[in-house]
Amino acid sequence: MSTLQIKDLVASVETKDGRKRILKGVNLTVNSGETHAIMGPNGSGKSTLAYTLAGHPKYEVESGQVLLDGQDLLAMTPDERAKAGLFLAMQYPVEVPGVSMTNFLRTAKTEIDGKAPAIRTWTRELTDAMKRLKMDPKFATRSVNEGFSGGEKKRAEVLQLELLRPKFAVLDETDSGLDVDALRIVSEGVNRAKESTGLGILMVTHYTRILKYIKPDIVHVFADGHFVKTGGPELADELEEQGYDQFLPEGAGSESALA
Repeated sequence: MSTLQIKDLVASVETKDGRKRILKGVNLTVNSGETHAIMGPNGSGKSTLAYTLAGHPKYEVESGQVLLDGQDLLAMTPDERAKAGLFLAMQYPVEVPGVSMTNFLRTAKTEIDGKAPAIRTWTRELTDAMKRLKMDPKFATRSVNEGFSGGEKKRAEVLQLELLRPKFAVLDETDSGLDVDALRIVSEGVNRAKESTGLGILMVTHYTRILKYIKPDIVHVFADGHFVKTGGPELADELEEQGYDQFLPEGAGSESALA
């Protein structure tokens, strides 16, 4: 059993108008095998939370703690956080020209495990994982995400998740830009990873459609930089019907480019 604890996390980002505080005292505990859905309006800080956990240098932690099995994640570099067991599936995965998917994934696996996987075993695992995600085998030799469609990039993120086997995965709007078929395939991949490893999941999303495939144990509403309500799966249906206006500060808009 592993545990990810976020305690009173406060973080800010530099803007054209000066430094702006985005996370305003975030508290959350996620255990192995749990799926937490984090929902809320645009600009509330959901993606900021995801990238702060992963160690993006854009976001400055002012105070608070993030512990993974008692280890201080905030004292680690992004690669050290990954080795400790934290995985981030990005909303907009980046392209890495000149680095093939095969080499990228095998290098990452070697860093996490401390030894290189046997070529024959690794090739079989990669091939099987790509088949399950209905990815063309040719993608293994292409540069990471280069020329991939939005759906192909999301499948590549889940391919990493299945092969690297982290303790916790932060999924930042993995459902965005996916058609119905791609959403189902990607969701099935996430579910497989959870079933095989006991993965804990923090799933950032605006909509309930992905929750029909990846069933949350707990749903949180994130607004104005912190969690404002927590409930069971039924909370997602309530949000779908009523929206987020009730959780916005008076006079606040629902859109922001900051988070």
